[in-house]
Amino acid sequence: MNIDPIADFLTRIRNGINAGHRVVEIPASNLKKEITKILFDQGFILSYKFEDDKGPQGTIKIALKYDKETKESVIKELQRISKPGLRKYASSNEMPRILNGLGIAIVSTSHGVMTGKQAQAKNVGGELLCYVY
Repeated sequence: MNIDPIADFLTRIRNGINAGHRVVEIPASNLKKEITKILFDQGFILSYKFEDDKGPQGTIKIALKYDKETKESVIKELQRISKPGLRKYASSNEMPRILNGLGIAIVSTSHGVMTGKQAQAKNVGGELLCYVY
């Protein structure tokens, strides 16, 4: 039984990057699907595919993105912020800037999961899930 599915999701991506894998396969959930879409929209991953036929909840296949010349991953760091034992929240005017705007904060709000910039634009706060840069 997995206590923190978001931490497991981020760790699987981090381990795939460290091992140099092209594709990472992760058990799916609605929250993981939303985070995957954000990572794709922000250009941190190459592509993704939701497969509902594998397992009870399905899987997400994520194609990791690497720099063509240096062969380094586009994702330098994935950092879990809010944990099950210690939740972290931020209002719309307290949203953190990650790496001076080069990274993103993924936030769970009452309007759904979105980046910190989108939350500021909609003037909503929420739980800081993770930082990606």
